Amino acid sequence: PPTPQAAFAHLALAFRCDVFTLRQRVLVEKRARDAAEENIQEELGQCRAALEVGCSETLEQLERSLAVLAAAVERATSAAEKLGAVHQEARMSRAAEVMVQHVENLKRHHLREHTELEEMKRLIQQNSRNRQLAETQDDAEPRLRPHPLMRTFQQVT
Repeated sequence: PPTPQAAFAHLALAFRCDVFTLRQRVLVEKRARDAAEENIQEELGQCRAALEVGCSETLEQLERSLAVLAAAVERATSAAEKLGAVHQEARMSRAAEVMVQHVENLKRHHLREHTELEEMKRLIQQNSRNRQLAETQDDAEPRLRPHPLMRTFQQVT
């Protein structure tokens, strides 16, 4: 084992060597630090450039996406207008169908009443002729019985 004095001498020599090489090591470390800073600055510059390129590409892509979205909104608006028109046409078609059915019902009702009116006219004329005949014939002949619709008509008047 070394003596304490030998250990001290080794330690003192190590310190002198450290002091002697300290300036060189400081210079080497400064150069390394400067090179690292330069590399970092260069990397940052490249990142900024890539970011600007990426941002411009992203911006262009976003602009294209917005153009596509605007076209899609326009098509959707047009489709909605067409759908609204179809719904309105369907409502109007149903209304027209109801009106046509109503007109058909009115025509049938009119025809039925017209037919009844013509039948009544015919019965009235026939009854009138029958009365004239009955009055001209003698009383021995039995009278003609009036038509049931005629009795209804007479009750109404």
